[in-house]
Amino acid sequence: MTKSIKNNCCDLNNLNKLNKEKLLSLIKSIPAIDKKKYYKIAESRLDRLIKPKGSLGRLEKFVCDIVAITENERPVVSNKYVCVFAGDHGVACENVSAFKQEVTAQMVANFLTGGAAINTIANSVGAKVIVADVGVNTDFGDDFLNNTNFINAKIKKGTGNIFIEPAMSYKDALSSVYIGIAIAEKLIDGGANICSTGDMGIANTTPSSAVVSFYSGIEPKTVCGYGTGVERKVISKKAAIIQKALDNNIADRNDPISVLAGVGGFEIGAIAGFIIGCALKKTPVVVDGFISTAGAIIAINLNHSCSDYMFLGHLSKEKGHNAAVSLINKQSKSDKKPVLNLGMHLGEGTGAVLAMKIIETSVDMYNNMLTFDEANVIASKKNQ
Repeated sequence: MTKSIKNNCCDLNNLNKLNKEKLLSLIKSIPAIDKKKYYKIAESRLDRLIKPKGSLGRLEKFVCDIVAITENERPVVSNKYVCVFAGDHGVACENVSAFKQEVTAQMVANFLTGGAAINTIANSVGAKVIVADVGVNTDFGDDFLNNTNFINAKIKKGTGNIFIEPAMSYKDALSSVYIGIAIAEKLIDGGANICSTGDMGIANTTPSSAVVSFYSGIEPKTVCGYGTGVERKVISKKAAIIQKALDNNIADRNDPISVLAGVGGFEIGAIAGFIIGCALKKTPVVVDGFISTAGAIIAINLNHSCSDYMFLGHLSKEKGHNAAVSLINKQSKSDKKPVLNLGMHLGEGTGAVLAMKIIETSVDMYNNMLTFDEANVIASKKNQ
């Protein structure tokens, strides 16, 4: 199955032959990481480096995680990629965003010409920006299709309006996850050794809030935030839309693909798949803010072991993100803390890309710092 994904990356004709059982079996095959074994390996070197034991705090934990994910005693994470998944949402017609739906396509254009926030931040940290259209309500021309940083993986031109119908068919939800896996494998086979998620889609805080509300059991009005900067009355409207969608749109409440189909988005499903794809390739993936975390929740509910391969890039200012982070830790029985807390809530992968650089820095420290013996420095008893 992995080979067929790699050889047919984003081939929509191939999606017609997508085998649900094989794909779900592949996802279930992701193993939990043997943290005890690989943490011991990493800690052995960390404790011999010329510093007091544990003095670099969470940087040392990042190193342990990278060694465990990659199963490599001396890993390298210098080839950084962020994939921004773009898709439109039918619920935008309910005026739940401060921006019009056409801004999604306009921002995709900006990502490809290098003028957006994600481009400037990615350039600063040495990361490459890839943009994947999984559901934008626009036909992009040859300038886009011939751009090597653009992946045309459109499933449909936007989801259904979850206020009146499910977001997508079950088949399309499954396809969005498949596409995310395929893109992860494409980038990693091309040399990426650490990846991060990004998103673009006007109104996508509404389906993301729906996913978080469904799995956390927290009522929508408590999860919904201001998104792009809407007024308070719009938040109440969003909450009512989400509650109706949760009540009516999910055919099988025990099936994460069904949840995605009922209330999610194409980019949310693709982000879930991207995380799964990174896990299959034993490659660390840094999850961005609220929308990306909704995708991570879908991934974890398909296989809790996906959490082992993830870093949470930052704590978004979006109201529901705290609940989403707590949910991930509860479901995966972990204690993940966002790398950064900068009051950001833009999306695009901006927080995750900044976090990627910190993770890379921690690994560079681990690989390049001298040990006490190498530096001819006398170690304390705690380092011995």
